[in-house]
Amino acid sequence: MKASIYFTLACLLVLSTFGCGPKPVTGQTVIAAFKQAGLEAENVRPMTKQDYGTAPQVCTGTRFFIPSLGPDNGGRVFICSNTKDRDALTGYYNGLAAMGSIYVSWVFFKGNVVVQINGLLPDETARKYEAAIP
Repeated sequence: MKASIYFTLACLLVLSTFGCGPKPVTGQTVIAAFKQAGLEAENVRPMTKQDYGTAPQVCTGTRFFIPSLGPDNGGRVFICSNTKDRDALTGYYNGLAAMGSIYVSWVFFKGNVVVQINGLLPDETARKYEAAIP
């Protein structure tokens, strides 16, 4: 009897923890976090080769737009599989700023997530995007 109670408790423990681990972060979960924080993220779509431009195509990208910044302005969410790729991507976008103010953008990262947003976004709003990254 005692053994069956322990077995039942062990089974319940396993079942209660199965699937309860952290879910992997995706571009869509980052966008959902932005929206939940009341931030703009519209016309969301997977990035194409053209969207990457000259940026290294090392991470999976999601493009989004911020209508208040005007047409074709917004940002990108990248999910990277390792820190080397993450660092290559953040280095690329941060390096663009040295080429002139037209290339300045906000670049944030948290874990394997990189967010790049048009530099026209005001500081206060950009920091809200940064804080919303899951």
